[in-house]
Amino acid sequence: MFQPVSLFIGLRYSRSSKGNAFISFISFFSIAGIAIGLMALYTVSSVMNGFEDNLKSNMLGLIPHVEIASTNKTQQQMQTLQHNVVSSAYVKHASLYRHGEAILQTNKDLHGVLLQGLYDDNASLYKISDKIVQGDWSKVLASRYNIAVSRYLTRKLGIGLGDKVRVIMPGASTYTPLGRVPSQRLFTVTAIYETGSEIDMGLAFTSGESLQRVLKQSSTVAPNLSISLHDPFLVDDFSASTNLFTDFDVTDWRQSQGTLFAAVAMEKRIMSILLALIVLVAVFNIVSALTMMVSEKQSEVAILQTLGLTPNQVQHVFMIQGLYNGVIGTSIGAALGLLLSANINEVLSAVGLNVLTGIRLPVKFDVTSLVLIALGSIAMSFLATLYPAKKAAKVSPAEVLRYE
Repeated sequence: MFQPVSLFIGLRYSRSSKGNAFISFISFFSIAGIAIGLMALYTVSSVMNGFEDNLKSNMLGLIPHVEIASTNKTQQQMQTLQHNVVSSAYVKHASLYRHGEAILQTNKDLHGVLLQGLYDDNASLYKISDKIVQGDWSKVLASRYNIAVSRYLTRKLGIGLGDKVRVIMPGASTYTPLGRVPSQRLFTVTAIYETGSEIDMGLAFTSGESLQRVLKQSSTVAPNLSISLHDPFLVDDFSASTNLFTDFDVTDWRQSQGTLFAAVAMEKRIMSILLALIVLVAVFNIVSALTMMVSEKQSEVAILQTLGLTPNQVQHVFMIQGLYNGVIGTSIGAALGLLLSANINEVLSAVGLNVLTGIRLPVKFDVTSLVLIALGSIAMSFLATLYPAKKAAKVSPAEVLRYE
């Protein structure tokens, strides 16, 4: 098969088993370093993406991605806004709901929560039906004064299904002969959910009508509008695509949970930068190996030039040789990285490094980022070949072969 002469000679040099043992040693470690660094990058990137995806589904699946306050608005205005919002391509679901800060009290303990009152089965928004571990979620909305709490709260407050819990609303109060008393009511625990995130410590659910009564709100007070997006991270694009919110008070999930996701994103970037340094060190080994290879093969380069090889073709020979090491190291590292990421929990169990009993590290492959990592590794390998290849192209046959 026909091959360009530069490619043919470069590949012969790369696959040659003869030559300086020290140069071969450095070349081997450049390939191994790139492979190890890329394997670590793939594994860390996939696990961090898994953690981020878990947070997105478990945490952002239970709170509104965008919330429209009903301040100074009528119920008809909020219903009209709901109808207009659901037509957006970014919106997955929109529903009216109420919320208020509450204190759950039992004989054992008390705990502050954000109590959300729902008007319809918002499983598509809050995904509560997927998180219920005990009880019946439908009863929460079907009857008055039923409540869904997390498993964490049942342990902390010492309650279970069918038990009563006193709900105290500090923001709503009544005046009695004994003074101002916060509004309160006994609720029955009819469902228990679990997400495995911080949401479990501060969120409870009831029907919108029940919450309205406990808050002492008039039936004319409009509920808020909660909006769930197909991708919560596209909240800015959603806001830019609509002009419906000019007269409304709008907040989104970043006000309450943005700090946590920003910390996860920053941690992922720092880990990627640190692990990329491993690849960079291995790439410098390519520079060292090629530079010594050029010095060792000056006579061969001179002979090739006397046979008609141009300086550009000589330069291409050594660029191909260095790039060969980068491609091989990248291919091995990518394959090992995918294999390790897919079996990370089994590998940890085999070496006795279980995180916690029953808990598995989440893994999510982002094809785009993994391809970019591999291309970045090959690009660094290519850049590492430029200096040694240019040095080889400057070899003067007359000077080298003077005493041959």
